[in-house]
Amino acid sequence: MQHVDLKEIRAGLHVGKKVTVCGWVRTSRDSKNVAFAELNDGTELSHTQVVFDKAKFNDNDLAPMLALGAALRVVGDVVNGQREGTYEIQAESAELLGGSDGTYPLQKKRHTMEFLRTIPHLRVRTNTFNAVFRVRSELSYAIHEFFHKNGYYYVHSPIITGSDCEGAGEVFKVTTVGFDPTVKSEEEYYKKDFFGRSAGLTVSGQLEGEVMATALGKIYTFGPTFRAENSNTPRHAAEFWQVEPEVAFADIDDIIGIATDMIKYITSYILEHCATELKFFEERFEAGLIAKLQNVADSDFARIDYKDAIEVLKKSGKQFVYPVEWGLDLQTEHERYLTDEYFKKPVFVVNYPRKIKSFYMKQNADGVTVAATDLLVPGVGEIIGCSEREADYDKLLNEIKSRGMKLADYANYLDLRKFGSVPHSGFGLGLERMLMYVTGMSNIRDVIEFSRTKDDLK
Repeated sequence: MQHVDLKEIRAGLHVGKKVTVCGWVRTSRDSKNVAFAELNDGTELSHTQVVFDKAKFNDNDLAPMLALGAALRVVGDVVNGQREGTYEIQAESAELLGGSDGTYPLQKKRHTMEFLRTIPHLRVRTNTFNAVFRVRSELSYAIHEFFHKNGYYYVHSPIITGSDCEGAGEVFKVTTVGFDPTVKSEEEYYKKDFFGRSAGLTVSGQLEGEVMATALGKIYTFGPTFRAENSNTPRHAAEFWQVEPEVAFADIDDIIGIATDMIKYITSYILEHCATELKFFEERFEAGLIAKLQNVADSDFARIDYKDAIEVLKKSGKQFVYPVEWGLDLQTEHERYLTDEYFKKPVFVVNYPRKIKSFYMKQNADGVTVAATDLLVPGVGEIIGCSEREADYDKLLNEIKSRGMKLADYANYLDLRKFGSVPHSGFGLGLERMLMYVTGMSNIRDVIEFSRTKDDLK
């Protein structure tokens, strides 16, 4: 269907010309001699006004074309709007491509986020979600562009795996075998299954990414990951997208530098390419958003040792809900204090206790901490988990055994430490958490097209 994008109309590219446009009615108003409809076709956040001279249209034909949510095809002349620098279309003819009855749930009033989550198939037609997913697209592109420009290879890690990268057991099982009361053991059950063994949805592409990095040097994966974590918080989802670079011949300091460069790059990209959307979010969701992002792009990130962070929190005078002690993981309230009040900018917390981190992280010389870091950002908390990987075969083997993990599931991973092992590092960035940060949206359910959380599968 030949038509002009409304983005071109708003840019003033077709003034004085006859055009054909398509779009959905976002708002409309009717009067005695003229009617107006604001159309949006998804090419831009703002709408384009179409003016209907009632002398040219039958009222019975025009009425359904003014219904909110209706899809139209309009032919008309592009003219200057009432406000300087704006343009509208004087309709010559119009066709109703898809009608919308009176039950359309997106009316002119402002709806709550809770309500909009109940209609994920329609909420993207609101200004808020139109802007969110436009920024999500640009953010994804910026991530790919950063790695491509810096010589990384994009690799595809499997979604179905036989191992739990994080070792926490929060894996969705993948099976073709239904309930079978005749099965007497787990071993018998899995022998009947598709792979002949237990399988699950990936919690991370890291283990496969390390394999690829030992041959290609610098790689990144970017795809969906899954956690069967019963956590009903604004920051957790059962399905989310994650970018995970792995770099050979890189220690913890190298990967911190890479993470810093990437965050600065993609933040600057969004500032440049999503100015309209950022202004929208600043006006409606987070005052000072643009200045916050500009500060990230322009300033150095802070860095603090975990043990020193614990002391800062203890001396803060704050009454935290969760205890602050060496050996305990930092909670969101602790992270927010460090970023929002103490440093007032992103901060890397490094050298976490070994017992609270994953099995694959490089053990420091002290034997009790690992070369791991989390990047914490204001307003969100942890946004990147990062570490140097353990390259020593014996240390890695002992760690897997001490945690009661199945050696057979990690045989190939251990092999990498036998054949040309090198220092190597990587990190994981949750796309949705980064998107929350750059938009000011406070709930992860509102930056995913179709969120997957506990008891929610729409």
